[in-house]
Amino acid sequence: MSIVSTKAAVPTIAPIDVGDTVNFEQTRKNALALRTDSDSGNARLNALALACRATLDARWAKTQREDATRSGRRVHYLSMEFLMGRALNNALAALQVSDEARSEAAEVADREPDAALGNGGLGRLAACFLDSFASIELPSFGYGLRYRYGMFAQRIEGGRQTEVPDQWLKNGTAWEQLRPELQYTIGFGGIVEMASANTLARRWVPQETVHARAYDFIVPGHATERVSTLRQWHAEASRPIDYAAFSRGDHLAAGKHVLAADSLNWVLYPDDSTEAGRELRLKQEFFLVSASLQDMIARHLREDHDIESFGRKNVVHLNDTHPALAPIELMRLLLDEYGFSWDAAWKTTREATSYTNHTLMPEALETWPVRMMEALLPRHLEIVYEINQRFLDVVRAKFPGDAARLQSLSLVDERGERRVRMANIAIIASTRVNGVSALHSQLMVDTIFADFAALWPDRFMNVTNGVTPRRWLEQANPELSSLLDSTIGQKWRRDLSQLKRLGDHAADEKLGAKFLAVKRESKQKLADYIRRELGIAINVDSLFDVQIKRIHEYKRQLLNVLHVIARYQAIIANPQANWTPRTVIIAGKAASAYVMAKSIIRLVHDVARVVNSDPRVGDKLKLVFLPNYSVSLAELIIPAADLSEQISTAGTEASGTGNMKFGLNGALTIGTWDGANIEMAEHMGVDNMFVFGLRTPQVAALKSVGYDPRLYLEENKALANVVNAIRSGAFSWDEPDRYKNIVQSLTQHDPYLLMADFADYVVTQSKVDALYVEPRAWAERALRNIAGMGFFSTDRTIREYVEKVWDKPRL
Repeated sequence: MSIVSTKAAVPTIAPIDVGDTVNFEQTRKNALALRTDSDSGNARLNALALACRATLDARWAKTQREDATRSGRRVHYLSMEFLMGRALNNALAALQVSDEARSEAAEVADREPDAALGNGGLGRLAACFLDSFASIELPSFGYGLRYRYGMFAQRIEGGRQTEVPDQWLKNGTAWEQLRPELQYTIGFGGIVEMASANTLARRWVPQETVHARAYDFIVPGHATERVSTLRQWHAEASRPIDYAAFSRGDHLAAGKHVLAADSLNWVLYPDDSTEAGRELRLKQEFFLVSASLQDMIARHLREDHDIESFGRKNVVHLNDTHPALAPIELMRLLLDEYGFSWDAAWKTTREATSYTNHTLMPEALETWPVRMMEALLPRHLEIVYEINQRFLDVVRAKFPGDAARLQSLSLVDERGERRVRMANIAIIASTRVNGVSALHSQLMVDTIFADFAALWPDRFMNVTNGVTPRRWLEQANPELSSLLDSTIGQKWRRDLSQLKRLGDHAADEKLGAKFLAVKRESKQKLADYIRRELGIAINVDSLFDVQIKRIHEYKRQLLNVLHVIARYQAIIANPQANWTPRTVIIAGKAASAYVMAKSIIRLVHDVARVVNSDPRVGDKLKLVFLPNYSVSLAELIIPAADLSEQISTAGTEASGTGNMKFGLNGALTIGTWDGANIEMAEHMGVDNMFVFGLRTPQVAALKSVGYDPRLYLEENKALANVVNAIRSGAFSWDEPDRYKNIVQSLTQHDPYLLMADFADYVVTQSKVDALYVEPRAWAERALRNIAGMGFFSTDRTIREYVEKVWDKPRL
């Protein structure tokens, strides 16, 4: 059983035909006529969206009809987040609509809110995958949750991050379709009864139930009439209010269960610093997998398949550990609802399941307290125990007397509070487990999953991430796209590997000048935005040094800030030196409960206040933090970047995809030998990347002998001056001890080795300065970066998943 082959050849463009074009314009006019505010920007935006939907809905129906009759497997991609961004421009590009419609869209596009269904790279990768699913014609569904308020909207008040609800659905959205005929019941808590003394089947009687309703978000393919579906689940109470309680005046009690169901829809990644927050997260994760599996099975049966063929016909792919309850819920459904034997249920579950790991940090591998699972999912805990017993029996037989290995591999961590290990469940249940860059995949089997790899070496593999060039080059940077068209033709738009042909032209001085003119135009747009939104004037001819990603210690935004301080101190000490002007731009959100990350954001603002207001510095250095980072903001920032900061501690970043987006848009990379930086360097030529810092074996060796960050402070006067400035309150004179936690971390622990990498980072930044003042050489290097990015398309990534992971069950 194989997946229906995806398109290998470069596809032809599939614009709307004449009839559809007439349809589009008429639908847009009709939608406007129905609005009392037909002249408003919101009305025009909605009319354009509805006009797109008229065609996309027909294409969606055709896609579903085709997939229902295909003989291959259908991929179901489960993810807690899909960072979709705005949909209008993507739809217009896919539909190849008239210039009139594009012109009108340009006037109102900024009114469209980003769909707040994700947070960071994990969610954006999932969104890119949906684009490629459609564009390479892969039978598929994406499954997620319909978050009413997203993760949060970031506000900056006095330099501090504050969180407010992201009301992206306040005015509704034209891009989703309620599917009222699709409703499934999801249970929590309750008791488990024996169904039969002779089988492992049970009857779960939940104490609480909610209904899952489907909203379909349509994602168009490009150069095809195929579309992808993101099916989002929305929770509703399974029963109405208690009318008797309401009539007694006990209004809160009457609707308590309604509120409990609705809270499942509110926020992505609720703050897990409280018991209630952790419980809500677990409920959300189970709600996602249960509704999705019930939907998959219903579709499978509706298409005239028997339940026994479910694993052969369907892929259930887990995007990280958040959906790792899926194999447990599938086992429950097969055992308790469909009467499978244990062995048959386990065979089907394993045939269907595959798992992508996205982290090398043990603390980031999700676990749940046994007591919480027992309270919320008692039947599933029983299944976990049964799987664990059978699995550990196999381990004991293969490695007799190895208690440490049993402890490592067990689904239940018995140390301290007993916890269920979700990554272990995902690995045991999956036919294939993949990492997302070559280094990450190797470290995965060498470190955190070494014992599993020893047991099943063939189960682990690599599929390097990518990005969709449709959004991240064609739509985000149409001027650069046109320059590429005029230089190497248009084939790269459908086959990104064609970018390699740009390498033959990289040394062309005239092309380099055109590239720099395009880059400057993008920088001017960003500078105008910064002036308008923040009131900060920046030099558009300065080097735009950009780091945009979620704020986390391992991503080392703090190292970037340390360099800014060092550079500031050096400028003050010698203001007449020939400094290369630089504007450092940082953006990203910190998790609401992540104290250190929020301290780093505040430090950025305090340093920026000092640096940007010092007349001795002027345009030589500026520091800007752009609040409320989003896909649409990234589409403005990335084309304007000269330098991309990819500076995680070696061995901590699984892959990264921001690095690819920057490279695709002609930004040079300063980065560590980590994640997909390595493969990017190999494809573009290592000399075309500014590589610095310790490599993964050196990091491990340094930690093994006892890393002492104070040694680096003693040896490096510039570094000591930077840390002392933070310690003394030079940037927080109203509260000198404000950054005591940061200073203590750097000087006493420094878990991500900022002190060890600082000197090499500063030296490498000086190499950046030296190249930037040579425009012709800089342009050539940038063009070679673009030429090396053809490998990093999600179209290639998805084809590799089909070949290595999804094509057929591998038991």
